[in-house]
Amino acid sequence: MSSVENLENLKAQKKEKVMPSETSIQNAGMSLLPTDNVNSPVKRKIQTPEEPSVSSPTKANQPSESSQSETNTETSTTIKNEQNAKISISASTPNDHPENTLLNQADQPSDSHKTDTAKINPSIESNTATNIETSESISQPASVHKSKKMKLASGSLSSSAKRIQKELAEISLDPPTNCSAGPKGDNLYEWVSTIMGPSDSPYSGGVFFLDIKFPTDYPFKPPKVNFRTKIYHCNINSQGQICLDILKDNWSPALTISKILLSICSLLTDANPHDPLVGSIAQQYLQGREEHDKIAREWTKRYAC
Repeated sequence: MSSVENLENLKAQKKEKVMPSETSIQNAGMSLLPTDNVNSPVKRKIQTPEEPSVSSPTKANQPSESSQSETNTETSTTIKNEQNAKISISASTPNDHPENTLLNQADQPSDSHKTDTAKINPSIESNTATNIETSESISQPASVHKSKKMKLASGSLSSSAKRIQKELAEISLDPPTNCSAGPKGDNLYEWVSTIMGPSDSPYSGGVFFLDIKFPTDYPFKPPKVNFRTKIYHCNINSQGQICLDILKDNWSPALTISKILLSICSLLTDANPHDPLVGSIAQQYLQGREEHDKIAREWTKRYAC
């Protein structure tokens, strides 16, 4: 009995070795299941299986924040480069960069603005010059004003013009007694003169006008002096020609217009009947002085007053 039981026990033990029990199977299955260990990769794999990420179409179409910042940086860099290029183009001359004339024209004022400015500035300068000339003409004699105007107009004067200009300045500052003289218009070589009749002569109260013409080689040749006003005088004819020695043979470059006018005034006071230009008047002057003076006064009232 004991041997038989032993055999059965041995068979049973063999079966147990060959076929595992349900408990061992359950235990083996539990060992395969994931444990509570958080760090176990098997548990993470079983519990959180990877799912395909589905991104929304809105997020896919929109750039990320990093891409937007990169785009903004590139845009600002492009704008800076364009500004630098524009500065370099505007600093260069039109001849060096003919293709950039539009940029240069945009930076520069228009031609119409330049024209308007050029039109305004000369008008201001001309008004200033006019005011200066007006103030000078009020404070100075007309002859002095003319001499200054002619001096500015003539860039380079000849020797005769310089001499005439000098005499004009002298006669304007210190004119001879009862005389005046100055250029006729802007012509420096043509003058107009006036002589007041001497008080101790039959020509008293009269104003006599004379024309003076200077030669181009003045003062080496005398000027031509003629009376424009009619006068009854033995040394002055009806054409206004004057018989005066300093205007002919006795001329000297040292003489001036002021001295000539003084000599003519002296001739009105004391005629020279011995070298007459009108013989009949000279004869009357010598033979009937009273009648001569009477006619001379009548002519003065008629033509010189």
